[in-house]
Amino acid sequence: MTLTSFPRCTCPNGWPLGEVGERPLDCPLPLVSCPLQLLCHLRRTQQNVLVELGRPRHWGVEQPVGDKLEVNRSRQEISPAQSDGNWDSGPRGPRRMRSVNSPPQFKLPNYQVSIAENQPAGTAVITLEAHDPDEGEAGRLTYSMEAFFDKRSNDYFSVDSKTGAIVTSRKLDRETKDTHVLQVTATDHGAPRHRSAVTFLTVTVSDTNDHDPVFEQPEYRETIRENLEVGYEVLTIRATDEDAPDNANLLYRILEPGSGEGIFEIDPYSGVVRTCATVDREEVSEYHLVVEANDQGKDPGPRSATVMVHITVEDENDNSPQFSEKRYLVQIPEDSPINSQVLQVKATDRDRGNNAQVHYSIVSGNLKGQFYIHSFSGSIDLINPLDYETIREYTLRIKAQDGGRPPQINSSGMVSIQVLDVNDNAPIFVSTPFQATVLENVPIGYSVLHIQAVDADSGDNARLEYKIFELSHLPALASPVQRNTGFPFQINNSTGWITVSTQLDRETTENYHFGVEARDHGVPVMSSSASVSITVLDVNDNSPTFTEKVYQLRLNEDAAVGSSVLTLTAMDKDVNSVVTYQITSGNTRNRFAITSQSGGGLITLALPLDYKQERQYVLTVTASDGTLFDTVQVFINVTDANTHRPVFQSSHYTVSVSEDKPIGTSIVTISATDEDTGENARITYILEDSIPQFRIDPDTGTITTLMELDYEDQASYTLAITAQDNGIPQKSDTTYVEILILDANDNAPRFLRDRYLGSVFEDVPLSTSVLQVSAVDRDSGPNGRLTYTFLGGDDGDGDFYIETTSGVIRTLRKLDRENVAVYSLRAFAVDKGSPPLNASVDIQVTVLDINDNPPVFEQDEFDIFVEENSPVGSIVARISAVDPDEGTNAQIMYQIVEGNIPEVFQLDLLNGDLTALMDLDYESQTEYVIVVQATSAPLVSRATVHIRLLDQNDNPPVLHDFQILFNNYVTNKSNSFPSGVIGKIPAHDPDVSDQLDYTFVQGNELNLLVLDSATGELKLSRDLDNNRPLEAIMKVSVSGKCISFGVCEVR
Repeated sequence: MTLTSFPRCTCPNGWPLGEVGERPLDCPLPLVSCPLQLLCHLRRTQQNVLVELGRPRHWGVEQPVGDKLEVNRSRQEISPAQSDGNWDSGPRGPRRMRSVNSPPQFKLPNYQVSIAENQPAGTAVITLEAHDPDEGEAGRLTYSMEAFFDKRSNDYFSVDSKTGAIVTSRKLDRETKDTHVLQVTATDHGAPRHRSAVTFLTVTVSDTNDHDPVFEQPEYRETIRENLEVGYEVLTIRATDEDAPDNANLLYRILEPGSGEGIFEIDPYSGVVRTCATVDREEVSEYHLVVEANDQGKDPGPRSATVMVHITVEDENDNSPQFSEKRYLVQIPEDSPINSQVLQVKATDRDRGNNAQVHYSIVSGNLKGQFYIHSFSGSIDLINPLDYETIREYTLRIKAQDGGRPPQINSSGMVSIQVLDVNDNAPIFVSTPFQATVLENVPIGYSVLHIQAVDADSGDNARLEYKIFELSHLPALASPVQRNTGFPFQINNSTGWITVSTQLDRETTENYHFGVEARDHGVPVMSSSASVSITVLDVNDNSPTFTEKVYQLRLNEDAAVGSSVLTLTAMDKDVNSVVTYQITSGNTRNRFAITSQSGGGLITLALPLDYKQERQYVLTVTASDGTLFDTVQVFINVTDANTHRPVFQSSHYTVSVSEDKPIGTSIVTISATDEDTGENARITYILEDSIPQFRIDPDTGTITTLMELDYEDQASYTLAITAQDNGIPQKSDTTYVEILILDANDNAPRFLRDRYLGSVFEDVPLSTSVLQVSAVDRDSGPNGRLTYTFLGGDDGDGDFYIETTSGVIRTLRKLDRENVAVYSLRAFAVDKGSPPLNASVDIQVTVLDINDNPPVFEQDEFDIFVEENSPVGSIVARISAVDPDEGTNAQIMYQIVEGNIPEVFQLDLLNGDLTALMDLDYESQTEYVIVVQATSAPLVSRATVHIRLLDQNDNPPVLHDFQILFNNYVTNKSNSFPSGVIGKIPAHDPDVSDQLDYTFVQGNELNLLVLDSATGELKLSRDLDNNRPLEAIMKVSVSGKCISFGVCEVR
């Protein structure tokens, strides 16, 4: 039997492999058929093929492979020659078959290892060992390594090129990079090209507690208002720790409270600093706390950090200005110059800023506008001249008002300004000139005339001294006799009474004319002079007689001292008689004086009258000629003058009114009384200051509102009310009405922002603070006390809740960004007024992503159909996965982890494109199964990909020359001709879909063989008995879509 080789054949499992070029070649010796009950057995003995033959008569070989063999009924062991893969029938010398360079292979496609940070350089990480079944250089491996994602990883690791041992190149820092992905390649040294294997090593750097907590700010500064409610959230202290969570579980505490002990506390978990007592800026205006953050680490131990927290207390206007003195007393000369400073009042306010800026004003007592106060300095200046003789003392009420809103007012500042007398008034004689008569026979010492002068000054400035002087400058008035005989009168320096000093002698001198000087004791001395005429009367025997029997008149009690009341006339029938007049009785308290003038008696007012003390005087006036006299009664009825001022029942009234009262509301009625009568007691009420919110009824004293009141603009008003009578001159009294405005709930809350934006990671624990909303209400008390709620708004379907007092929004349930990425909430601030008012605000909370979802393939298994012979590098398919996360958490890396040996396919790391790296041949392999992995570190997903090749008619039928050998075949029976199939044309088409057609082209003209055109089966023709050549060479064609030719040699 002759076995002839052909380029490709199929080998049962376990047969040795050869190689043709770079393609594997199976080399079996398969038997096709034993039609004549040929007992054929093939078995493998090491590298040889043992063929055992039984009793053959006919046999055939479908795919003979090897040298020409002579086979008989014997046992023979054959050894195939190693060559370039072709076994043919010609004589050949022995040849070597090239061995196959198998690629190395790692045990796993991925390795994962963990190593603690801060280990020294040279620390062993792992040894990755690949296996290569080859021997010699083809099995000697060299290891190399390259960072897969981050080039920085190359600086941290090195691999031993011979052993595959990987060690650290430098100290690792988890906080710099916590995961390193390395691509490790094992490459053999085989020829004609090197083969390699790739695996991936993921090195996770485990944490040690090597970082202190770090606060978000080097120091914290916050400003709060004083008088905040207990539990108010002042600020949030936040620190971060670059270590892992076990070493970064931060707890906060106040390490050094300083002056804030008992005032502030800190939530150990959230870092929220709250008030635990009332804050009073006037006690402490700044607090300095030392806050510690401790990470509670275990390896090697806990670490901590501290930060300074400075809390500044903002002022509230809760203190009214306080005057430095309860009452200021100052004395000022009446001749003080205009614009000179009288004094400076000082009020201090414990608040600060505008709340402590004090403004001063005079609210009462500034009669005739004598004084002006500087609003800011409190300096009181004189702006109009003073007159001690008019007003001797001023009592000013000063109002101190701070600049807060609403302002705090103190109207209790009292300033008493006493005007000091200055000798600025010369004495004034009651009447001038002075005239008197005196009988010539009056004794020495007789009081002739009372010289009276008044001085408006006081004290020594008004203490007068009288002197007589001769009228030398008026010689016509002085007789030579007077000068020669001496002056018969003297004056009492203190009382001003002129008395006779020497005996009078009318016959010597009848008339005396001299001057009288009145001078005070002030500095400088002021004086006045008056002329005095004294007539010496002769004694006679006729008494003077008044012209009226009785005199009656009315005199107002406020008549001025020195004014004329009545002139009386008494007639004396004696010649040259001189009548003098005196008030001899009824002159109670010496209210009146009388002087003789032009023959009459002039009654003048010597002292002020008082209607309350005496309402009528009955004066007895005597007219005397020196010896004889006459009397008359003068009835003086005193009429009432406006001597009393109105008096209020109280110097200060305090009333209250709600701010929502309508215009025209009566607030209070105040009244004053006046002890005078008539018009002097009729009182008119006047609102001194121009305060447009109020008016007072001038007759009833009822105060009503003129404008709407607003507690938030001004919480109180102080009105100066003057009660003024209608006497002449008018007199008045002033009182103060403090009107307290009561708050009404007329202001809705107002949020400090139109809209709030916040963010929170989706993995935060329950009750995590997201943000804080804050609103203010201009009302006070319960009307301005706010609570926060989601009721009536939107709480994110119950995922959030809001703290009612602080407005802090916290998580109530676990968040999932993949379900809800953005929440639109609506919160309300509601006051505690009646009815309550509210305001709403929109809040947007963005849920920040964390990598909590693995990538997900569209299906667990993919079926991909690819035509064979697709170009190398073409994209076969795109394997994609989706990650519900976002951003870097949704970045996916793709890789083939199983089944890609040898490397037939490549999967793009980023987009998942599957690319063919070599020719795909259906005839070599119809299906590939690989496992792909999608990684979103550290989460992975896998899917199985079935790549099924679609066959193309790309192979011609394969047909080789073959021989049919016959041994001695003899038969004597005519009916024993073998009719069965003796063999089959050794042709095949690698394409599975091709149908072959077999035809003898030439050489079978003798019809020796019968060929089945569809199956290629051969049978002997009966013509063989008659036409039996020694050998016949036939040409056979096999056609599918292509045609192949072969030669059949029959011997």
